[in-house]
Amino acid sequence: MELAPDLAADVLAAALAGRAVRVYPAMLSTEADALAWARAGAPSGAVVVAHYQASARGRAGLEWKVEPGQGLGFSLVLRPSLSAEREGWLYTAAVSGLADVVGPAATIGWPDEVWQAGARAAAVGVHAELGPQGVAWATVTVLVQDAVPPRAALLARVLAAIEKRMQTPSREVLDGYRARCTTLGQRLAARLIPMGPSGVVVTGTAADLRDDGSLVIVTDEGRRVAVPPQHLGVLDTPSGV
Repeated sequence: MELAPDLAADVLAAALAGRAVRVYPAMLSTEADALAWARAGAPSGAVVVAHYQASARGRAGLEWKVEPGQGLGFSLVLRPSLSAEREGWLYTAAVSGLADVVGPAATIGWPDEVWQAGARAAAVGVHAELGPQGVAWATVTVLVQDAVPPRAALLARVLAAIEKRMQTPSREVLDGYRARCTTLGQRLAARLIPMGPSGVVVTGTAADLRDDGSLVIVTDEGRRVAVPPQHLGVLDTPSGV
């Protein structure tokens, strides 16, 4: 498979000046390459882009489909200053940045999706590597579903928006996230990892968001349970609702 002209190395070098960039015509997934690159010392802001991904994956390994020439899939390496307890904040910041680019009418489905006009417009998946001092590094993998050529400028805007949200005070980011989040107020069943017949399911009403990225669910018994995005398998509507 040939590399799309709008994602050619020279085009991306011009659009992403100063960034470390890897670009491929086709590969298994940008996340796999970004993980290996991060472990080998890739700088914060490094990005892996592919025209086609055979096995693109998002949060919790959920399968994504990146249409060649009609979507945009990439992975970003970050080296944030975050405690281990706040690794889920990466979802909050990344999704907020994505929503900024999608537009003022964009809404957020906790923890990983941006919606517009009743359809999913974009999504993120995060891998955080924890060390003695907290999050040592992370990869943020992004899918923008309806991204038609030329895409280099869009890629640059998304990268800048995510990094800007990572540097914005948490309270400001959370306020904007809450205003856009359609998950709040819904009755939900959060199935945690590992999923299965004996797995943990938290059922109740989505009540709030925390600065560690967690969704607070108030159960029928009145308990407030914080569900971290990195522990979520599937978010469902409870049976009988």
